[in-house]
Amino acid sequence: MAKRVLVVEDNELNLKLFCDLLRAHGFETMPVRDGRDAVTTARSFAPDLVITDIQLPHISGIDIIARMRGDPALKAIPVMAVTAYAGQEDEARIRAAGANAYVTKPISVMRFVEEVQGLL
Repeated sequence: MAKRVLVVEDNELNLKLFCDLLRAHGFETMPVRDGRDAVTTARSFAPDLVITDIQLPHISGIDIIARMRGDPALKAIPVMAVTAYAGQEDEARIRAAGANAYVTKPISVMRFVEEVQGLL
């Protein structure tokens, strides 16, 4: 059975790129464009991995990660943060929120896939 990946990204091109890459590598994907729907969708989709952008309208990826870590049904799901923020303090803050991996934009396709496979 294919591993399931929830992808939270407000940029349509990035969302399509991430989902297409994941599907090409045999993963089942669920795209979420509005971060406010991420936790509810995660509960119903039951992903093996969540990939979230950090800079989202309405709610930050850090808030999504924190909500997942506080939810008994979701706290064990690995989370990969994808962000344009590239400073060491940004990575530390994102990892402190509970992210298991951190990939900067623009993404390296190989690194993105390697991180996903490493988390699963």
